Amino acid sequence: MGSSASQLSKELLSEYQELTFLTKQEILLAHCRFKELLPKESRNTMDYRVPMEKILTMPELKSNPFRQRICYVFSTSEAKDGSLSFEDFLDFLSVFSDSATPEIKSHYAFRIFDFDDDGTLDRNDLVKLVNCLTGDAPETRLSQEEMNQLIGNILEESDIDKDGTVNLSEFQHVISRSPDFVSSFKIVL
Repeated sequence: MGSSASQLSKELLSEYQELTFLTKQEILLAHCRFKELLPKESRNTMDYRVPMEKILTMPELKSNPFRQRICYVFSTSEAKDGSLSFEDFLDFLSVFSDSATPEIKSHYAFRIFDFDDDGTLDRNDLVKLVNCLTGDAPETRLSQEEMNQLIGNILEESDIDKDGTVNLSEFQHVISRSPDFVSSFKIVL
């Protein structure tokens, strides 16, 4: 679906609009932003993949503690390197747009928090999630006792079937009771 022209055709623009939660104007802006991330010699092709390191320089992601996971989740790279094609970039922006549904947002949030990609949030995923939120510095990290207490509380609240993990439907149930989730799970270009 890549475009070799520096401008998107009307057909491609319409197709992208049908496949995403983005307006034509947002897609055109995304196209410009993606081209800015490309090396100068590759700006006339949209078949190029932008390396994760370059995506992470975007101001919208710089301070997001899950920025690397976001790239990995949205990347379709066979190399599993977090690089993004233009379509990956559109998917990413679409999910983080105001127009994306709470179900879509919570599905992708779950995937971002599922660090081992096994379809559940287990203790290890939850520890990594908390560490991302508190930071890596020794003064901000929770003690082992605090971490165990917090993970226990999270599982007590979320693990409906009491199997020691949080699955997607349990996660979505918890998220549905959090009115701030949808408004905080967004990126505006």
